[in-house]
Amino acid sequence: MKPVLVHSLRSLQRNILAGIITIGPLFVTYLIFSFVFRSLAKAGLPAVQFVAGIFPRAWLSQPWLQPLLAVLLTLVVLYVAGRVTSQVIGRQAFELFEAVLERLPFVAKVYTSVRQLLDTMMAKKETSQRVVLVDFPIVGQKSIGFLTRTMNDSTTGEALGAVLLPNAINPTSAFLQVLPLDRVTETDQAMSMLLTGGAVGPDTIRYSKPALATEPVEPPEVL
Repeated sequence: MKPVLVHSLRSLQRNILAGIITIGPLFVTYLIFSFVFRSLAKAGLPAVQFVAGIFPRAWLSQPWLQPLLAVLLTLVVLYVAGRVTSQVIGRQAFELFEAVLERLPFVAKVYTSVRQLLDTMMAKKETSQRVVLVDFPIVGQKSIGFLTRTMNDSTTGEALGAVLLPNAINPTSAFLQVLPLDRVTETDQAMSMLLTGGAVGPDTIRYSKPALATEPVEPPEVL
């Protein structure tokens, strides 16, 4: 193969990779916001179409306007639901509603899992949830995860941690590991590596735990 052709192929590959790194985060952001917008529009669209059927107006039947009105309606409903459940009476009513759901065999497990996942995602940074490194899948190979909670071994009392290990590129699927806290290494700024497969990330990362300081040993006295 001629050197000119080899150089052209390498330049093409390098430029395509640079374009993926540049456009990739924007494309993922677009997909997320597009999914959220479609979900909100789909939730409120039946109500908008029902109103348009009762009050036939030319502007209300515009195909581009109905999704916008549906999104606004869904946001209003979510806001009202949040305001109601934040009040004492609303909170008690919601707790009663959750108690009813917990009595349903299959619905209880699905609802509880989704509720815990949302609580974890919406938790404040001041909580114990943080980015960590653990030995996975084998010792010596580190995987990026999230320390979601801490607990204790009922037999030995040892401190344990629940670590969620998302898959790179597709963080919607993950492994959940329960392991001793002394095997967990806290790190920082590693989320971007998950979404880009390691192509984008910090220049430095806390990979190893800091060595414990030891007192200097005095030499023995010479008699």
